[in-house]
Amino acid sequence: MTSIGKLRGLTRLADDDGHFTMVALDQRPPLISAIAKAKNIRPENVTFKDMLAAKRMLVQALAGDASSMLLDPNFAVPAALDILPARTGLIVTLEEHRFVETLGGRLSRSIDNWSVGKIRRLGGDAVKVLAWYRPDASPEVIEHQRDYVRTVGAECRRHDIPYVLELLVYPFPDSAGHTTDYVESPDKRAELVIDSVREFAKPEYGVDLFKLETPLPGSSLPEWSDAADSKAAAAEFDAVGSICRDAGIPWVLLSGGVTPDQFGRVLNYAYAAGAQGFLAGRTIWLDAIQSAFPDEAKVLSELKADGKQRFERLTQITRSHAKPWLFPASEVAYTREGAFAAAYA
Repeated sequence: MTSIGKLRGLTRLADDDGHFTMVALDQRPPLISAIAKAKNIRPENVTFKDMLAAKRMLVQALAGDASSMLLDPNFAVPAALDILPARTGLIVTLEEHRFVETLGGRLSRSIDNWSVGKIRRLGGDAVKVLAWYRPDASPEVIEHQRDYVRTVGAECRRHDIPYVLELLVYPFPDSAGHTTDYVESPDKRAELVIDSVREFAKPEYGVDLFKLETPLPGSSLPEWSDAADSKAAAAEFDAVGSICRDAGIPWVLLSGGVTPDQFGRVLNYAYAAGAQGFLAGRTIWLDAIQSAFPDEAKVLSELKADGKQRFERLTQITRSHAKPWLFPASEVAYTREGAFAAAYA
């Protein structure tokens, strides 16, 4: 049974109707690349000041419409926590983006000097972890990743804060499509995504909300229809939805850098399978940063026009087709004063 503290946190992440319409601003390498492209410089020449400025622009332009925002502690929190609206939920990243890559797979870890406890003390409504995961990785890598996710889950239970787990399949170093960029894995197969969700839906990990990639490449999904290829794609999404439904864990979709139209198509499949929202980043704001940074006026103008329109279209799809998440009704009847306080562990 999910604790009241975690349920209250999930309520903070959703809008008043129970839909998760969330914006991800914790990206680090993708944002660095976008700034470098805009300024025509090498990524290593992007400064800390550049990152702070870009993160603040994104919060300034988009936070008022999002049910919650995902911020990282190294750049976004110091840049813009002061302008995050009171009603907008706050998800804070725990994992370090500089993963360790081995021949057998990727190893995740937390940001130095950062913890679940600090996120709770900061006033965060949820903790987010990205775990690179492949069921066909080496046994040592699989054990490490499972232990990491499990350990964070225990800390989230201890601090009574929701745990948002993001899972991403990735290419092995010796594969033809190897890249360390945050893009959809060229050799991703549906069973890799589905089996990953099946593993981490187990109660031992303590996950409260999944942030998931599409089980099939988002850039090539067929239009939603009665055609055979569409039905086959829908079956893969249904497999994910079935696992989450049986586990009682809500799930949302990440955009993974696909175009807005492609992501809208992803959401149609996901919502038919039971997903309850999105936690999207680059598909909403990447173009504005790449084309106009560091000109603040131009970036804000593009974000408030095109970026907001993209977000509104995604929100409209969500409100029309996604089943809302609702705080479960209490099943306990209290008959005396103090009974609730005594029962709340």
